[in-house]
Amino acid sequence: MPLGRARGVVRAITALHPRNRNGGRVVYRHMWKLLPAILLAALAAWAANIKLYMKDGGYHVVREYQVQADRVHFYSIERSQWEDIPLDLVDLKRTQTEAKDREEKLAAESKSMAEEERVEREMAKEVSRIPQDAGVYWLVGNEAKVLKQAESTVHTNKGRTVLGKLSPVPVLTGKATLEIPEAHSLAIFTNPEQEFYIQLSQAQRFGIIKLMSKGSVRVVEDLTTIPVSKEVVEERFSIETFQRQMTPDGLYKIWPKAPLLPGEYAVVEFSEGKVNMQIWDFAVKGK
Repeated sequence: MPLGRARGVVRAITALHPRNRNGGRVVYRHMWKLLPAILLAALAAWAANIKLYMKDGGYHVVREYQVQADRVHFYSIERSQWEDIPLDLVDLKRTQTEAKDREEKLAAESKSMAEEERVEREMAKEVSRIPQDAGVYWLVGNEAKVLKQAESTVHTNKGRTVLGKLSPVPVLTGKATLEIPEAHSLAIFTNPEQEFYIQLSQAQRFGIIKLMSKGSVRVVEDLTTIPVSKEVVEERFSIETFQRQMTPDGLYKIWPKAPLLPGEYAVVEFSEGKVNMQIWDFAVKGK
């Protein structure tokens, strides 16, 4: 069972499970704990059998063989018994070369799966450190820190309206902006590739965006209402991110694909066009 075939077993198992809200397959953690042992056992069984090649191009599948003077003594897998064949008929060089190649391949595949298992264990440790409450977190060593959620307001030509989680979305006409108070965040990071964990409150989109400082506020996004349909178009400066699902119930790890330049940013959770964005602001500064 080569690695490609072993991974095919994994794909077949994951195909039996539903996709999550972001399009990924959900495979529960207890299943992954069993897979490495199963696959390693299968690989070991595959490698234990040897092809004893004949000079005419044929071969016997054997468990083991011994060269004895003018003959080769071998245990046939097909017939489950010991047999003998003249040494002159056996292609020992090809048999030994392939056996060596198979052993090296098995060692490489075992190492690869051991590494996958190590990554899975590390991810389980990460998950155990993150609170289950909805919100955004980051790790300092083994301790989870909470990123404070910002209060946002919708600024129109008629003034500002606080956008609370349970408040109705204000009626918008024309253009407006979604803003958070203060020109700069109190949560400052010097790591431009800071990793965050977001526990979603419901099935919504999420990401990292850049904020624009404007006087005593930071603009999160521009809002434009289309006159006839009353549809609200939200325009924001999104940052390209890596996202990894940590648990089936909405815990994700998120970090930028490229180092962030010094400036104001936020981790956000939202439903497009609903003006219901939840915002966890932070700043990046040089060391």
